[in-house]
Amino acid sequence: MARVSSPQEVFDAMPGRFLPEQAGDLRATIQFDLSGHGGGQWNAVIADRQLTVNPGVAPNPSVTFSAAAQDYVAMINGELHPMHAFMQGRIKVRGDLPLVMKMQNLFSFK
Repeated sequence: MARVSSPQEVFDAMPGRFLPEQAGDLRATIQFDLSGHGGGQWNAVIADRQLTVNPGVAPNPSVTFSAAAQDYVAMINGELHPMHAFMQGRIKVRGDLPLVMKMQNLFSFK
């Protein structure tokens, strides 16, 4: 994937990068709360091997990611390692941690 420059580009591309065969019977809602320039709130709903991305806040998400928009974009572009960002407190995660670990296999952003 070409380098992205904003969270909106990531969320626009997300359905096309979703790997439904990896989702199996997963049903989950992922909330993204991104701060700073280009930030905002989006949610991704996975059900029936399909992905829907919506602007705004989802009720009762399975997991919530909070980060600066620039850090999220850097992570998607492969410029910031997710585990390092988490350990440094640059990314915060609440909710279903096994789902977080599975997410890297649900999308092809490389």
